[in-house]
Amino acid sequence: MSTILKVAFRNILRNRRRSFMTGSAVAAGVTAMLLFGGFANYIFTSLETRSVQQTGHLTVFRSGYFLFGAGNAAAYGIDGYRSLVEAIRLDRELGPMINVVTPTQSLLGIAGNFADGNDASKTFLGIGVIASDRDRMRQWDEFKTGLITPPDPRFSDKEESHGLVGLGLARILLLCRPLALNCPAPPEQVARKSAGPVNADIADLAGREAGGVAAKADGLPQIDLLAATAGGAPNVVNLTVAGADPQGVKELDDNYVEMPLGLAQQLVYGRAEHKVTGIVLQLNRSEDMPAARARLAQLFKERGADLEVRDFSELNPFYGQVRGMFSAIFLFISLVMGMIVLFAVVNTMTMNVMERTSEIGTIRAMGVKRGGIRWQFIAEGALIGAIGASAGTVFAILVAALVNHGGLSWVPPGNANPVPLSVYVANRPGLILRAWTILVAVSVVAALLPANRAARLSVVDALRHV
Repeated sequence: MSTILKVAFRNILRNRRRSFMTGSAVAAGVTAMLLFGGFANYIFTSLETRSVQQTGHLTVFRSGYFLFGAGNAAAYGIDGYRSLVEAIRLDRELGPMINVVTPTQSLLGIAGNFADGNDASKTFLGIGVIASDRDRMRQWDEFKTGLITPPDPRFSDKEESHGLVGLGLARILLLCRPLALNCPAPPEQVARKSAGPVNADIADLAGREAGGVAAKADGLPQIDLLAATAGGAPNVVNLTVAGADPQGVKELDDNYVEMPLGLAQQLVYGRAEHKVTGIVLQLNRSEDMPAARARLAQLFKERGADLEVRDFSELNPFYGQVRGMFSAIFLFISLVMGMIVLFAVVNTMTMNVMERTSEIGTIRAMGVKRGGIRWQFIAEGALIGAIGASAGTVFAILVAALVNHGGLSWVPPGNANPVPLSVYVANRPGLILRAWTILVAVSVVAALLPANRAARLSVVDALRHV
């Protein structure tokens, strides 16, 4: 085998220009596959990190909530959630896996701003969380992406009535000026429109609940949140808006309200027993999800609890859609690069066979069998592929390093703020091995046809070839 490789290497050097061009095609193919594959890996890792920071790895719901609870979250509340959270936290199997376990409350309602003569209302999609747990979840970065959000001083456990809203909702509720936001004002004829009957009813109910129209607290605006309690009665609470953040998706941006868990429970359950919509589990490692999910199911069975578990990919279908799209694009690029390499190697090896026909006849006359001729050309194709693939791998790693250290940023789909742009190649040995192996294999397959043709040449006809 070493002799075949030595001869193959010498034959490659006999026509350096042709061999260089073919090897360059292989290198270009590997480079394209690795750079796009590295970018796709970065996208997958970033999306997973963001999803886990926001919704955890696993979320416990009452059975049926995932499919039917969006319209009536209060009907699917988990009672006795405190003891369940404690049982999960102290479980011998689950405890070491868990980074954060925290309850959340989802709700729907109408948000209104009736202070200072305003008359603005909008349906909202709210979530009640424990601020300290939310801050801890945002520090999760298993894959070292650097996408860590520092604790938000505007929203903390100390302020039981402070919350955040989407930038679009703040604009609709005329909160831009009180919050010092740079957003356009509504048309004058709309801004001066008198209160409609629905808004008047909300304002009146808010005044009765709070003892008057919402005023500013600590220089911050307040809004009224109206929702139906679990018993069906209307209920209103005042939320002090500590800030507004863009959500990346307009539908969410125009509806989002984040508030303390206690305030959300007060709005949904009033004086009744406070429950929660979900219990979020953020694990230390994503690879522990199957084991944690199985243990949760076993724990619920032991307690006789009618609960179900959903992972972050089920709660964020966008994650699976992006993975599918980028995987399909990567497959397409791989096929295109494979075809280019295939035809380049076939052309080179065919020219080599034609130019060395008399040489093949001489070798065959000296006693070399057909298999020896065939393996000689296959070895040349494999060697060209290996050298080109290795050069392309090195080049892709260098380009990825330049991108990673270039300080580039971009705004990915679903994000409102720019994030660092990275390409994961050097730290993905599996990707490198697959790309290298695939294109070397394509080079070997491409060399088979010319090699078989060389092996089938008649000795007499080959010797007479000029």
